[in-house]
Amino acid sequence: MSREIIHTDAAPAAIGPYSQAVRAGDFVYISGQIPLDPQTGELVGADMNSQVARVFDNLGAVAEAAGGSLADAVRIAIYLTDLSHFALVNEVMTQYLSEPYPSRAAIGVAALPKGAAVEMDAVLYLPREG
Repeated sequence: MSREIIHTDAAPAAIGPYSQAVRAGDFVYISGQIPLDPQTGELVGADMNSQVARVFDNLGAVAEAAGGSLADAVRIAIYLTDLSHFALVNEVMTQYLSEPYPSRAAIGVAALPKGAAVEMDAVLYLPREG
């Protein structure tokens, strides 16, 4: 099975030795995205709503670069430094995704890169034509 590296300037550049996403067969594995502005590399918004929306925007940009969208997500993992934001994540998620929703995990963590309060990664199912 071949691997294809996915990259887009519409999402933040990787801040370590990893790719924004990797396509392996019919699946695209999107690396964790935090609420970074793709142009500045800085965290966005003081409020959690803006941060969660930016993460979904970043995931969506990488999904588009892979030839899909968030509608192709079969799995999303959400990492939160404060699980009291779980309901807000659910609310924002419904603005980006509709039923049938992907499988999901929400995990409480002690800290995230650059002091972010939220990070998400995703797996897309994008069958190749032919």
